[in-house]
Amino acid sequence: MQRQCLECNEKITGRIDKKFCSDACRNSYNNTINKDTKNLVRNTNNWLRKNYRILEALNPNQKTKVSRAKLIEKGFDFNYFTSIYTTKAGTVYYFVYDQGYLPLEGDYYALVKRES
Repeated sequence: MQRQCLECNEKITGRIDKKFCSDACRNSYNNTINKDTKNLVRNTNNWLRKNYRILEALNPNQKTKVSRAKLIEKGFDFNYFTSIYTTKAGTVYYFVYDQGYLPLEGDYYALVKRES
């Protein structure tokens, strides 16, 4: 029995458990299979990365205060964060990895960096 590549149907030579004739066919096949879920993950990761870069750029000293308008102007999306931290006093911080923000009164945010 002759084995064929799952992507291009070319004859496969080599190992008995080989499924593709080349790395290009393997990559193409797997990209096609995972396309739907990859788009969601890719888009979410892009937003998280963008939010992280914005917080990092606006918070060089590990703690500062910034307006909501400034965050929005830079392209920050408040729907994308990685975790929520609630203090014993009930204060809620939103984090994008180690960069966090705390909503304050008057459309301002306290930016903080979590210690490792």
